[in-house]
Amino acid sequence: MTTLIEAKNLDLFYTDFHALKKVNLTIPEKAVTAFIGPSGCGKSTLLRTLNRMNDMIIGTRIEGQLTISGTDIYSNEVDVETLRKKVGMVFQQPNPFPKSIYDNIAYGPRLHGTTSKKELDEIVETSLKSAALWNEVKDHLKRSALSISGGQQQRLCIARALAVNPDILLMDEATSALDPISTLKIEELVQDLRDKYTIVMVTHNMHQAARVSNQTVFFLNGEVVEFDETEKLFSNPGDRRTEDYISGRFG
Repeated sequence: MTTLIEAKNLDLFYTDFHALKKVNLTIPEKAVTAFIGPSGCGKSTLLRTLNRMNDMIIGTRIEGQLTISGTDIYSNEVDVETLRKKVGMVFQQPNPFPKSIYDNIAYGPRLHGTTSKKELDEIVETSLKSAALWNEVKDHLKRSALSISGGQQQRLCIARALAVNPDILLMDEATSALDPISTLKIEELVQDLRDKYTIVMVTHNMHQAARVSNQTVFFLNGEVVEFDETEKLFSNPGDRRTEDYISGRFG
């Protein structure tokens, strides 16, 4: 697999707190990579560094290098808005805008200069189909996005992220607030999308990581303990701490 994202000796500090410690990691393109580990271990922090969401937290300091397609995304030459267009994000709680279903999807394309009604209609339909939501909402596009179920809202947020044609989709525990049926739909969607997008997901659910990811990264105390193909990491971990975590001895 071709490497798309690479961290080299990456350290992240929140003022005096050392949240990420000498992270060295490669993430391949057009595959699903899962970040697992106990609460507070650094997995969501690293996820947020991939589209510079941590920039919004006062006192954040980054050392080392983080590249996407060979470009250091913390370089002064990188435009953060353009980066976030290419690196979409879906959060733990569904967060649709208080607008119509249609306007939620059209928001990003409009922001980036698309004004043609025909073009916007096509983007909305394509994005909702990609998120396996079109058939459920196609006759209700003017309804408030807040009126649909939580699982539908989360798929709408995925469609909204896809509408600006990203290369990478980040998912920060995107199913933890959903019921089992909605969770299954999101997992099936992730498997459908991985041929077109690079997906990086944080999950507390190790069964989910085992079901949907190609590679898994185990974090502990801000460090990457182990990174391998998912099947190998779960069946034959190379580090005792990984084995202890996935067998439930801590976490």
